[in-house]
Amino acid sequence: MKAAQPPKKRRKILPKEQRRQQLIEATIACIARYGLASTTMHMVTQEAGLSVGIANLHFETKENLLRETLRYVAEEYHTGQIDIMRGREAENLSDRLTALLNFQFGKGVTQRRKMSVWFAYYGEVGARPIYQKIVSAWDRAAARELESLFASIIQEGGYRDVDPGELAMGYSALIDGLHLALLVTPRELTKQSARKIGRDFLQRAFPNHI
Repeated sequence: MKAAQPPKKRRKILPKEQRRQQLIEATIACIARYGLASTTMHMVTQEAGLSVGIANLHFETKENLLRETLRYVAEEYHTGQIDIMRGREAENLSDRLTALLNFQFGKGVTQRRKMSVWFAYYGEVGARPIYQKIVSAWDRAAARELESLFASIIQEGGYRDVDPGELAMGYSALIDGLHLALLVTPRELTKQSARKIGRDFLQRAFPNHI
């Protein structure tokens, strides 16, 4: 008598947004492991434990999936910054500066996986206008909020001869450079050291606020 076969395990049906998020997280993992150019739909679906058909159902093409992954990563990072700068966590300006610095060098932002993906996309913005459009939109939004925060601190502290726009640009460039150094030369720069460099910059600019 032929032995009864165990029933096939049915894939759990998840809401559309959860499936999309599952595929985006898998894409992040694949880009960090294999690089942006080498990542394929097959790799992503294997990582997610899903079929290529499901990926095509939700995103249609690899390019759509890559674009939405960039949008997700950019929104996650910049929304976190913007919420802090607008005072949703702290009304006090000094507390906002500290919270912003803690966020920028916190575990969520400085994961090697996340930083690898972020800089992988940055390396492609020149060749792919849509990537540049997504990144630039979020960068501009964050830059406006940072300049506004710095302007408020300059006014409150009575700091003279300080241009909030130039200061915000310099601070953003410093943070981007420190993130890149954490990714490329992790043995030479620790998160604690990077945070201290950022803090020293703010302390020189706003000695009474940090």
